[in-house]
Amino acid sequence: MSTLAGKETRALTVCVTIAVLIAVLAILGMTVGAVTLSISQVLDGIGGGKNAFIVMQYRAPRVAVSILAGASFGLAGVFLQGALRNPLASPDVVGITKCAGLGAFLAGMMAPPAWAIWAIPAGVVSGAILGAGLLLLIGRTFGGGIAALALVGVALGMLAQALIQYVMVIFPTRADQSMVWLAGSVYGSSMTGVLVLGLWLFACLPLVLFAAARLDASGFGDETLVSLGMPPARLRGGLIAVSVLLCAGAVASVGGMGFLGLLAPHAARLLVGPRARHLVPSSALMGALALSAADLAGRLIALPNEIPAGIVAAVIGGPYLIFLLIKETGRHE
Repeated sequence: MSTLAGKETRALTVCVTIAVLIAVLAILGMTVGAVTLSISQVLDGIGGGKNAFIVMQYRAPRVAVSILAGASFGLAGVFLQGALRNPLASPDVVGITKCAGLGAFLAGMMAPPAWAIWAIPAGVVSGAILGAGLLLLIGRTFGGGIAALALVGVALGMLAQALIQYVMVIFPTRADQSMVWLAGSVYGSSMTGVLVLGLWLFACLPLVLFAAARLDASGFGDETLVSLGMPPARLRGGLIAVSVLLCAGAVASVGGMGFLGLLAPHAARLLVGPRARHLVPSSALMGALALSAADLAGRLIALPNEIPAGIVAAVIGGPYLIFLLIKETGRHE
């Protein structure tokens, strides 16, 4: 009993600590940059003072979108890993993020400008669903193992990126619109974007709670699930569907942000363990922390220029993925 209470206390402490770090990064994100502001100037800008444009039109939306999109990537990663029982099955590694970006890019290129606000989210969802379906279909053909899913996902991501570049060659005058999905960035976020993403995540909240309640069961084998009266295909398909919806919302806001869906669940699992009631909220918080930190670092490393947060995340996530591949290979030898 004391051990259980200790785990609960540890998980709560970890979540509170991460939340405090996110708050610190949010304050730094509002104050530092090409123009440094004090906290009093930020508060004055929030109240409509002379720095209102910098604070409310540039920095506040950026900070808010970083937190919301990062949390969404973290949740998408933990649900996808649980559904596939695969520690490498984050949306970016298995190609879903790139496919969602391809859908968004094609929708933005083909739809009239007046329809872009609706066409791009629809393209993101369509691309993410198509990517997830192809991943499962092709991966199952090759056995559905860790190596098969990882390689199929990398291939899908490369194919999606190649198609994006092909369309860029055909429509070079509109190629700049693709950069947000190629690199991943929160630059140019607006309060409208914050509201749309917030509403999307709020609409997904019942599904997130439903999936979190069944995440622990996904660790069992199919025969065990059948004996418990839980159809394996329905359970894993539901978790994947929730992951795709969360990933789609994040990609529509910040583009194809790499490795966040991989890093956040792994870091959370190391801190709080594998139980879903601890892992799900800590993964969301860790994703928000990672994207906030990546965006802040990208803004400050090369002042007055900026490095997209997706590039910063990839610099950290790439070596970590190699580490995980070596670890998993050693475990199965």
